[in-house]
Amino acid sequence: MNRLNKHVNELFKDVPEGEKKEKILQEVLQNLEEKVIDLIEQGKDEEDAINKAIVEFGDIEDLKEELEIPQSDKKDMTKINLAYSIWGSLLIIALFVFINFYYTPQAIWFVYPTFAVLWWPLTMYFIWMKNR
Repeated sequence: MNRLNKHVNELFKDVPEGEKKEKILQEVLQNLEEKVIDLIEQGKDEEDAINKAIVEFGDIEDLKEELEIPQSDKKDMTKINLAYSIWGSLLIIALFVFINFYYTPQAIWFVYPTFAVLWWPLTMYFIWMKNR
């Protein structure tokens, strides 16, 4: 049952320490152990019983909500990334235009790398739309 301990501790690693966490952690561990014992009594070997109990338990997102743990403290940077990609692309395209007209004004070639550079802000736009 050491593997169950490791699994439960891994699930709760993001949860801050506290009495409530320990109580729920012990309850989850006890439920998993009971499930393993039931599966063993039904004829499964110990390894299969542990695997099945872990898979059937799933994740702990509902328990995190009960513990009032925010799902993600990570700041949403997609809007900043979009603005950065637009400005960066504009500067790179401006550089291509300058190089084109300064060194080879008889041939217009800056358009071709412009299409490649525009994929960057386009990708950031779709990521921003997805996260909105």
